[in-house]
Order: sequence, then C-alpha cells, then structure tokens
Amino acid sequence: MTNRERVIASLAHRQPDKTPYCIGFTQKAHAKMADYYGDPDFADKLGNCFTMLKTVRPDAWQEIQPDLWRDQFGVQWDRSVDKDIGNVVNRMVTPENLDAFTPPNPHDPERFTTYPKNEAEKGDRFYIAEIGFSLFERAWVLTGMESLLESMMCDPGFVHAFLDKILAYNLEIIDGACQYPIDAMYFGDDWGSQRGLIMGRERWLEFIEPRIRQMYKAVKDRGRYVVIHSCGCVDELFPDLIADGLDVFNPFQPEVIDVFEAKRKYGEQLCFFGGISTQRILPYATPDETREHVKRLIDGVGKDGGLFAAPAHAIPPDAKAENIAAMIEVLQGQ
Repeated sequence: MTNRERVIASLAHRQPDKTPYCIGFTQKAHAKMADYYGDPDFADKLGNCFTMLKTVRPDAWQEIQPDLWRDQFGVQWDRSVDKDIGNVVNRMVTPENLDAFTPPNPHDPERFTTYPKNEAEKGDRFYIAEIGFSLFERAWVLTGMESLLESMMCDPGFVHAFLDKILAYNLEIIDGACQYPIDAMYFGDDWGSQRGLIMGRERWLEFIEPRIRQMYKAVKDRGRYVVIHSCGCVDELFPDLIADGLDVFNPFQPEVIDVFEAKRKYGEQLCFFGGISTQRILPYATPDETREHVKRLIDGVGKDGGLFAAPAHAIPPDAKAENIAAMIEVLQGQ
C-alpha cells in the first residue's frame, strides 16, 4: 500500500498493511537528530503519512526584533526561551475595542500558494490544511487567558461576540482551503490541562461546541475529513466531538488518556493521531522500553485501523536521541 492508501484505510477503520505514522519535531529536537544521524535532511526521509499545509501567508510571522515575533493578527510572541511558539506579551482585544477588531483578510490568495492545484499534483500524499490557534486559543492569545476565562463567567456577551468574529474568519479560511484538492482540515485548539478541561465542560458546551460544530460541518459539507488537536485530558468530550463530525483526534496523550480504553470505547467511530509518550517515554525510558511502548501502541490501538502513530506532540528538546531513533526504527520497520 502507498502512504495515502494506508491513511484512507485507517480512516475507514480497515487494517492497513502497516500503521501510518507522522513524526514532528521542535527545532532543538530536530537539530539533535540531525547531529545524531549526521544528516540535516533526515526528516525528509522519515516516511510521514501526512503533508501539512499552513493557511497563512508565507510572511505571516515576522521577527520585529531579536526573539520577538509578530503574527498575522498583530500578537507579539517572545521566543527567547521557546523558539517554536513563545509567550504572548501584548493584548490586542478588549471588550472596549472588540467592535473595531478586524481579523486579517481570509481571502488573501498568498495563503494557498503551496497547495496542490489538482488531483494529479497530489500523488502519494494526504494533504491536511491547518488552522492553528483556531478558536479558544485564538481568543485567549488575543485577549489573554485569564481575561478570557474571567469573561466567560462575568461578561459572556463579550465572549460570544468575540468568538463569532473568529468563527466567521475561520469559515472563510475553510472555504478558501477547500477550493483546492486537500483531504482534511486540522484545527489546533488546546482545551485541556493534565487534569481536565481548562474552562470546564459547562463553559465548553456554551462557548466552544456550537462553533466547532459549524466549522466541522463546513468541512464535512465539502467532502473533507476533520482533525482536531487538543492537548490535555479531554476524553470526556469524545462523544460530543463524534456527534459533531470529528474524524481524527490528536495528540492522544497516554499520560492523561488511557489510549487502549479510548480505542475500546470509541475506536469504531473515531481515529487517533498520536499516542507515543513525550512526557515519560522519549525523555526518560531506555531504547528497548521505547520500542516496546511503540509496538504496544501499534498492536493495540492500531488493530483494525484508526491509528496514525505519532509522538503526542512535536518531540521536545529533552527527548533522548537514542529513544527517538528507536521509535523511528519501529515505525519504519513495520
């Protein structure tokens, strides 16, 4: 089978010839493995099953001074410590200026310059268009996490109006991306901590669920698959997400979700993308323990399809090179 055929079989909950996988790295972990393999281009040879596409202009992120980056919304990120994402240092939106807030132009054709133009260009690739920081995350980086959570309790009208603006923008991005022969849309929107939902289930149902339902429907109406990335302990939402049309859940953290129990309960309705421990196994285990961990995931959760094996997040800097190599060895050697 080709990688694309493996992905489609897994999405249909059929057993592929081998479990498809997708491995991502933080900058420091990538540099570590380039040194380990003596090959700066090692990542291009991994055999990842997904080809991820951005939905922003190529120049959407600009370094306005050393280690200070500005995104397309005007949010500034201090990357002096975290080189991959960073920490927000300004506040763009308040209840007082919400009416004047305008998202960037969703119709800018520069957003889609790397997209395949037709089916012939796709080849053996499964293309996923990504909207990072899609709803809850987009709101809190614009107004501040503490301010958003306080407003959910004290000023819900502001939150509803704010999220509706973000939703309208996202729906336009979905429509633009689906003008091209992509296969799926990926929404980044962390809702969880290690212990549960950040905003609680009641607030999630009030503020988040009605809007993601609209986004997922827009994707499904265009014949594409829906992928959500939410870190943390959020498996209590799986029935809601399935009802809303979700196809693939990521990152499937084994530290906070029992991946084998999730497969047993939801494996006929939901696919899982992730499952390899980045908090315990890759940083602290031995290579043999890493191999066993990955094999158990493939044999258990990957049975009858429905799994895209991957680290539960972009591989962090503290992961051991020999454990990363052991993981890659198992995934490639199926």
